[in-house]
Amino acid sequence: MVFGMFMAILDIQIVSASLPEIQAGLSAGPDEISWVQTSYLIAEVIMIPLSGFLARVMSTRLLFTAAAAGFTAASFLCATSTSMGEMILWRALQGFLGGGMIPAVFAAAFTIFPPEKRNVVSPIIGLVATLAPTIGPTVGGYLSATFSWHWLFLVNVVPGIAVTIGAFMLIDFDKPNWPLMRRFDWIGFAAMAAFLGGLEYVLEEGPSNDWLQDEAVAVLTVVMVLGGMLFFWRAFTRDEPIVDMSAFANANFSIGSIFSFVMGIGLYGLTYLYPLYLSEIRDYDSLMVGQTVFVSGLAMFATAPVAGKLAGKLDPRLMLLVGFFGFSMSTWMLTGLTADWDFHELLLPQILRGCSLMLCMVPINNLALGTLSPERIKGGSGLFNLTRNLGGAVGLAIINTLLSNRSDLHYARLADSVTWSNPEAMRQMDLLAANLSAQGIDGQTGALMQMASRVSAQATVMSFIDVFFLLSCLFGGLALTALLMRKPGGAAKGAGGH
Repeated sequence: MVFGMFMAILDIQIVSASLPEIQAGLSAGPDEISWVQTSYLIAEVIMIPLSGFLARVMSTRLLFTAAAAGFTAASFLCATSTSMGEMILWRALQGFLGGGMIPAVFAAAFTIFPPEKRNVVSPIIGLVATLAPTIGPTVGGYLSATFSWHWLFLVNVVPGIAVTIGAFMLIDFDKPNWPLMRRFDWIGFAAMAAFLGGLEYVLEEGPSNDWLQDEAVAVLTVVMVLGGMLFFWRAFTRDEPIVDMSAFANANFSIGSIFSFVMGIGLYGLTYLYPLYLSEIRDYDSLMVGQTVFVSGLAMFATAPVAGKLAGKLDPRLMLLVGFFGFSMSTWMLTGLTADWDFHELLLPQILRGCSLMLCMVPINNLALGTLSPERIKGGSGLFNLTRNLGGAVGLAIINTLLSNRSDLHYARLADSVTWSNPEAMRQMDLLAANLSAQGIDGQTGALMQMASRVSAQATVMSFIDVFFLLSCLFGGLALTALLMRKPGGAAKGAGGH
């Protein structure tokens, strides 16, 4: 089950470094290629909360087996796509079915293992949930550079078949309840799809399309609002809602979900920012980017067993305090960023980030899900994972908007200083012009273009610094809120272990 979840989460980011190769292979336009990721994310975010209800109807065994089999088939179909339309369709199917595997793993861990065993299991799940998106660009860059973009999807086929067979043969801790399907709330499901799908689209496309100035974003915003109103009304008024919100009555689960939301911002935000800086400012290709950011994954892998042991000995609130503070320090170190930073300067912040993520993830899982009653685990797991994905989507939308707005602001301010009356600016211009003239190029024109490029690059770097500073403040503030949570008691004891 954990391996299946790894594949599903990995495939969110595995295509991010290889979109130009896919675009060329399918003769897609620049406006179409982003849908390779967007279609997956929209479908996945709809399935994740739905999986709780389906697991109760079908049993975890049948749901996970069907999801793994369908995910594997959709992966193969993605690799054989000959047009952008086919790719978007199969990616959406892949994301929808992959979303059925992710919450099932969390629910299974807190159902079949007694509390005293969870400090062994929780680090494994936390490692997979954080490691998969972190190494996604690395794996994707390597596969597309060494083989072809088709292998981004073909790599899932053999492991997917093994996971499907293993899930069908081995999962046995719950039974299906088929009569429950007669109470399926189709209106609530349509409303949830409109709400979450619209929200994901708006957050994905809004920053690059000037938000509500774009007609599609404006229309989907209306769909999102109306769908959300209908969905929440159905969720709170029906006896058997499509998504059970009762888990939020548990204070630990509610606070843990907030932490999970913010963890999504940090996890997916920095997984996006590091490659963006290295490609835009340092001109790294996808393989070089992957080799540079792989350090965080190694740090997580090394910290996972340590976090598991500490979880059994330390107050989880103390682990959260240290983890969030470490994450804050890792982003604070990046506020000294320059256009010359590469692997060596980014090494320590990445190590600190990877270690801090694991220190946070293990107690968040235990505190949020460890106090839920057995009947709420399946629905609660879907909601808990949904908050992390939505945190990532919201975080990326805010980050992209900030990068764009702050870059324009810094460019305008820097341009005001680079004038003919600035002696240092004139000295740099003369040096650039002389160098270009020696190469037989129009010195003055070339110097102006190079100076504009320098100012633009510096403005971009300064916008990155602004985002890192805000992330530092966010996680620094959260470190103190960890003390608001209670240690998980024995609410889930007797949940039925093997």
